[in-house]
Amino acid sequence: MKSLAVFSLKGGVGKTTAAVNLAHAAATSGGRRTLLWDLDSQGAATLLLRAAPPPPAARVKARAVLAGDAPLEALVEPTAFPNLSLLPADRSLRRLEADLAAAAEPKAMRRHLKALGPRFDRIILDVPPGRSALADRLFRAVDLLVVPAIPAPLSAAAEAALAGELARLGADAPPVLAFWNMVDRRRGLHRRLVEAAPERPVIPAAAVVEAMAETRAPLAVTAPGSPAARAFARLWSAVEMALLRA
Repeated sequence: MKSLAVFSLKGGVGKTTAAVNLAHAAATSGGRRTLLWDLDSQGAATLLLRAAPPPPAARVKARAVLAGDAPLEALVEPTAFPNLSLLPADRSLRRLEADLAAAAEPKAMRRHLKALGPRFDRIILDVPPGRSALADRLFRAVDLLVVPAIPAPLSAAAEAALAGELARLGADAPPVLAFWNMVDRRRGLHRRLVEAAPERPVIPAAAVVEAMAETRAPLAVTAPGSPAARAFARLWSAVEMALLRA
């Protein structure tokens, strides 16, 4: 099993849509048994992949699972897509960061991921943005960080800050795969920054990506021939290669 976290210090960079499209690509074109773990209390990835919430009697609190009071498998749900399962978010995650900061076991997240290993080949975590105890624990647990950035000056500052955080971890830090997201090549600044880092995958800005909140499905399902869908497929190929090297 290999795991990756889609993470950014800065919000509003298309993190969740990237996580959903990567998870679908891993499960379908990659043929991997894939789990998308929604760790963001806003639950956007859960909304995009789940048609309806489970009945109240069937709900298991995410924090109860993470605290060890319920088995992790109890929270996993199937999706409408082959090989793709969802570990959904709920409101109890709003206190998760404080719980992890107070936890005596710094490798708890690694333990949770290892427990899921027999069921899944790839685990993709959608992580809330910003510095936090949760992010610190995840940095030590996952095999790869996938970092979206919009081509803008603030992205460089966020990347420098993230590099500092990872340097602090030393050998425990995972490798990073950064990509440009929501790129509009009509804008001179976007073109210049993208051309300055030609090794990075590029996801174009597109109305079909914005429409995912309504279609509640990955682009490979709703707009398979679109430039954005093809770009996410290429991004997954790059991610898979990085995971195999990790």
